[in-house]
Amino acid sequence: MKAIVQSRYGSPDDVLELADVEEPTLGDDEVLIRVLAAPVAGDDWHLMRGLPYVARFETGLFKPKHPIPGREIAGHVAAVGARTKWFKPGDAVFGWCGGALAEYAAASEETIALKPANLTFEEAAALPISGLTALQALRAAGPIKPDQRVLINGASGGVGSFAVQLARCYGADVTAVCSTRNLELVWALGANRTIDYTKQDFARGDASYDLIVDVVGNRRLADCRRALAPGGTLVLVGGTGGRWFKGTQRFLTALVLTPFVSQTLRPLIHSNNKRDLLELKRLVESGGVRPVIDARYPLSDVKAAIRRLGDGHGRGKVVLTV
Repeated sequence: MKAIVQSRYGSPDDVLELADVEEPTLGDDEVLIRVLAAPVAGDDWHLMRGLPYVARFETGLFKPKHPIPGREIAGHVAAVGARTKWFKPGDAVFGWCGGALAEYAAASEETIALKPANLTFEEAAALPISGLTALQALRAAGPIKPDQRVLINGASGGVGSFAVQLARCYGADVTAVCSTRNLELVWALGANRTIDYTKQDFARGDASYDLIVDVVGNRRLADCRRALAPGGTLVLVGGTGGRWFKGTQRFLTALVLTPFVSQTLRPLIHSNNKRDLLELKRLVESGGVRPVIDARYPLSDVKAAIRRLGDGHGRGKVVLTV
């Protein structure tokens, strides 16, 4: 099969190639998926470079442990393992797995679900991990309450665009922070109000919020706390920083500080669980949520797709078609 292969760390132009490789070996509790679409995410930009360095203890010290990148996926079931129970060849599915940037990928039954009927394969591929992250970030302080004041910093990106829609589904009052060119988009996603960060600083305004979901990670904790109501929750999804730790220092500072302040500062590492995947599917099929696709590229143009993520100002997801 054809697959994108990375044998060392470096820039996408230097380390990614389209190559012929063996199809994945199918485990007894796995399904083989004929991949039709798989997105690239902001983390891919950093991980292909082996950044932050601390992440290499998991991804591989000197080169990637898993040479085929990609985690989110949508396609048709091509074959099933001996102990699989829920899927059959021909089923249209979406979810996550390793090695998604290829013509075929193996996935556990626990990490995929039937594709939402009202989504294209490209849209379905854009949903799983970014959607789960947004859903779990919003639930970090407990169930969303009607009219709860929620601010999304980074509202037009892959996670942020889902967070805006999901918060509105649950009845929250949503303020979306984005750049000028994305204001129209986040209004269309359902935001009650918007803040153009090129003209206004959400941390310096008069408003306070019960929940702040910081997807960008470009503000000091003190700045975010200034906009957070007493007893409110700040959820840290993304982070910026050096080559060694990226946002890890900020996460650790939040954990240390929380016991001593009236607000909850909560780093989020999303959990890939099927219950939340099925909840996303339900919300999509009810019409409350729809993935935002920034651009589509064929698998062979993966370098261009990754470069598009590099400036950090994307709208929704960048998806590869296979």
